[in-house]
Amino acid sequence: MVKKNKLNIGLVYGGRSCEHEVSVRSADSIRQNFDKNKYKIIDIFVDKNGKFKKPTSIIDAYFPIIHGTGGEDGKLQGYFETQNKAYVGADVLGSAIGFDKDVQKRLLRDAGIKIADFIVLTELKDANQILNKFKLPVFVKPCNSGSSVGVTKVCDENELISAIKDAFQFDTKIIIEECIKGREIEVSVLGGGKPLASVIGEIVPQNKHEFYDYNAKYIDEKGARLIIPSKIKSKIQNEMQTVAINAFKILGCYGMARVDMFLTHKNEIIINEINTLPGFTNISMYPKLLEASGLTYSSILDKLVELAIDRKRKRDLLKYDYLK
Repeated sequence: MVKKNKLNIGLVYGGRSCEHEVSVRSADSIRQNFDKNKYKIIDIFVDKNGKFKKPTSIIDAYFPIIHGTGGEDGKLQGYFETQNKAYVGADVLGSAIGFDKDVQKRLLRDAGIKIADFIVLTELKDANQILNKFKLPVFVKPCNSGSSVGVTKVCDENELISAIKDAFQFDTKIIIEECIKGREIEVSVLGGGKPLASVIGEIVPQNKHEFYDYNAKYIDEKGARLIIPSKIKSKIQNEMQTVAINAFKILGCYGMARVDMFLTHKNEIIINEINTLPGFTNISMYPKLLEASGLTYSSILDKLVELAIDRKRKRDLLKYDYLK
């Protein structure tokens, strides 16, 4: 019996964004969990100046795990497209939409999915203009950023301007959202045309954390308690899984995404945001939720590579020369 050749997987990680360290940790977990009998992993490290380590051999598929700007926003995906390479995750459009909180919220709202009320700023405004629309507390966030970087929960009007200035350090467009009182819920979605949704996970911030911020996620080991699966009635769980899959499709996602939402005391399901390139460490919610749904970490990676190669195969069948 002839042994099948291994697939060469280019693991792209690091990057210029403030999520560089998270990306490195995600890559470490992915590397450890790939089946070594099926794949040869080729590290492609991107330093904080944006310099790539060039691959030394031909690659069957790329696995980008650069969180944040330059890796999650469609730019890297655009490079793969110009090279006609298979790659894991959402394409250029899906990545760009998923990364921009303003755009994704408007698309979800127009599709009838409930979201928190919000306004977008491209320049500093007088605090009174904002307070005329919202009651405190509010969340101030960069529109294009992940891992809760630059996000502030504002409870005092004297803190509002400083929070806005802080968010503007990470993006030229920021978003101000009403604060939704409810349970913080996350759902992992995996697939292409017929994606599946994981069991429901719940995040309970602890140790004086107001919300699931960067410190609670990656620095403070006791920053949050993760409940997998969440203790929610099965009917509501089914509804949340349906909402997660609908959001995945509406925003043009592919391969993977983690959908974050709130469940209010009235059992209203409100989408917070979608993440097309979620954290992939061994303690990250995306793989943990799918593992709780019956998939091993390695089988998740298998499926993502399979989807990447299948998408390229279908695109290769398209005509690109009208005269032939």
